[in-house]
Amino acid sequence: MNAIVWLALTILNIMWWMVIVQFILSWLIAFNIINTSQPLIYSVVDFLNKVTEPLYRPIRRHIPLVGGFDLSPLVLILAIGFTQRIIISLYYSSHGLFY
Repeated sequence: MNAIVWLALTILNIMWWMVIVQFILSWLIAFNIINTSQPLIYSVVDFLNKVTEPLYRPIRRHIPLVGGFDLSPLVLILAIGFTQRIIISLYYSSHGLFY
């Protein structure tokens, strides 16, 4: 059971970081601080967009743009953190421990 909990938390942690990096890169691209014509930057941005876009899509269906800002990364980060807390609390409560 420890391995499954560790794997789930690790996957959620990687997803959290991917959302953060994708969000920061999108702002850097929007303000022309970095250029996507560079192959490495384009590859990283393309990969992160392909990974995060399916996660954002259901959120965007329910939460529209607010003042031109997309809140789906924030909602996804909160959902990931909430899911991590649920997994941790269920794990500790099933073992009679307190967290």
